[in-house]
Amino acid sequence: MKFVDEASITVEAGKGGNGCMSFRREKFIPKGGPDGGDGGDGGSVWVEADESLNTLIDYRFTRHYKAPSGQQGRGSNCTGAKGDDLTLKVPVGTTIVDVDTDEVLADLTQIGQREKIAQGGFHGLGNTRYKSSVNRSPRQTTKGSPGELRNLRLELKVLADVGLLGLPNAGKSTFIRGVSAATPKVADYPFTTLIPNLGVVRTDAFRSFVVADIPGIIEGAAEGAGLGIRFLKHLARNRVLLHIVDMAPWDDTTPAQAAITATKELKRFSQTLAQQPRWLVLNKLDLLPEDEQEAACQAVVDALEWQGPLYRISALNKTGLKPLTHDLQNFLDARKEAIAENPELLDQEHETRRIIDLEARENLARLREELRAKREDDDWDDDFDDDDYDVEVEYVR
Repeated sequence: MKFVDEASITVEAGKGGNGCMSFRREKFIPKGGPDGGDGGDGGSVWVEADESLNTLIDYRFTRHYKAPSGQQGRGSNCTGAKGDDLTLKVPVGTTIVDVDTDEVLADLTQIGQREKIAQGGFHGLGNTRYKSSVNRSPRQTTKGSPGELRNLRLELKVLADVGLLGLPNAGKSTFIRGVSAATPKVADYPFTTLIPNLGVVRTDAFRSFVVADIPGIIEGAAEGAGLGIRFLKHLARNRVLLHIVDMAPWDDTTPAQAAITATKELKRFSQTLAQQPRWLVLNKLDLLPEDEQEAACQAVVDALEWQGPLYRISALNKTGLKPLTHDLQNFLDARKEAIAENPELLDQEHETRRIIDLEARENLARLREELRAKREDDDWDDDFDDDDYDVEVEYVR
């Protein structure tokens, strides 16, 4: 099964049933009267967060969804049946955006959360509704209203407390292996990680947090180089980012240059995301001679003008991981306590995530337009399909 984190679909709610025009015609009843019933309401379209799903691949193949319409009213004051609601199951962490208005219709962050995204049409009225002392044989009815039609974009962002940022081969997957039970692929070549991976880190019997590893970014990612910047959106919901720097790069790039490159691409993706809490983690120090470690670490700190939290680790040997994970747990617990005491902090957090999402959509839309223009200028094959470059899912939690 492929990992798909974006899909475009069209949903249409059911139309309301028309009202019926009917008059009683019964034997031995000398005077009849209007008995046309109302129509039924159309079915609405809902979305529901399902824990068992972790990809939007189903919505890549079926693009149009329509809820049943309400039935027409009948004689003998019979009301038409209501159309059944249509419920679309999506993974937890999915955001529903109206393509035409850019309105966020729903943000599903909890298991079982349900939101209505298209209202069904309302029923029409039968002629019984119009009878009166001066209108004993009404021939008026109304038609049911049409259901809402929406063009939607589904965006999946993994839910994690901590996100990993860094260039390819910085040791992000090795870090997750060292602190959790997740087993993402690890190899000695770049872009080993092609999709986001999740790992649960347990610091105590009843204390844990979730960390997310995303594919590495390279210089020029904002212009489409490497895997681009689309995976950076999975860091939008994190409360803290770990910027992992490879202190023993496999190419001629220095650790300071690698750290600057990752920071630059993050800012080009979203200035707001770049301003969120971020800790610097210097990895693979075991590959450097002890007398060179201090100078190498100081060079990265000076290049970034870093003043925030700093950790020196070796993810492979698990050196320095325990202090880092315990500090992360304490930071996240303190944040939860602060939100419990002041709920306004949670509103501020949601507003920040909304701004990050908006900036991300604008930058991703710009990138798509630039790539589309480049394909047209270079006379690329029109049969090119992003789906051909999706990979097999290794989504671990």
